Amino acid sequence: MLGATSAGSLFERETTHGRFRACNHTGTMDLFLAAAIVATFLCSLVAGFLFAFAVVAMPGIRNLNDAEFIRAFQVMDRVIQNNQPIFLIVWVGSAVVLLVALVLGFGQLEGVDRLLLVASSIVYILGVQLPTVAINVPLNNRLQMLDVVNLDEAERRTARNDFEPRWNTWNVVRAVLSSLAVALLIILLVRL
Repeated sequence: MLGATSAGSLFERETTHGRFRACNHTGTMDLFLAAAIVATFLCSLVAGFLFAFAVVAMPGIRNLNDAEFIRAFQVMDRVIQNNQPIFLIVWVGSAVVLLVALVLGFGQLEGVDRLLLVASSIVYILGVQLPTVAINVPLNNRLQMLDVVNLDEAERRTARNDFEPRWNTWNVVRAVLSSLAVALLIILLVRL
């Protein structure tokens, strides 16, 4: 139950439910809740982006010939490579704000709620951000280096085969794990 026993204690909860530790100052709790809401929103946008690539963008360009496929992906990826500001704010912001929520909420939450926060953070950072940096971005960069016009047919086929299956597999992994992280964050927010 929400308590209002003292000024500024809007988010104080009964400790019998094990959700929040009793606190007289709710500034940290207010910051945590704000960070958790923003993190959930940003992680949801990332999950939607990865989902759209998994079910629309990549299947959409799959039927192109090798040169067209490479060129189409280069054009889409170049938008990101050119530091598209909204994309960067959402992508980087999702990880930063989630880590802020983790730091702020770790001492405020107990039991299942703390576990949900920690699990969502681990799933998102290790399952979405890490593969992006370690696998997908290096594959993107390698593809960006290609001059499709000057490659022969065999080189285009090899380049595509070295890129497409691995990139798609890891994108599906990222889409599934980002969705799981968002689901865990939503469950946490509903419980709070």
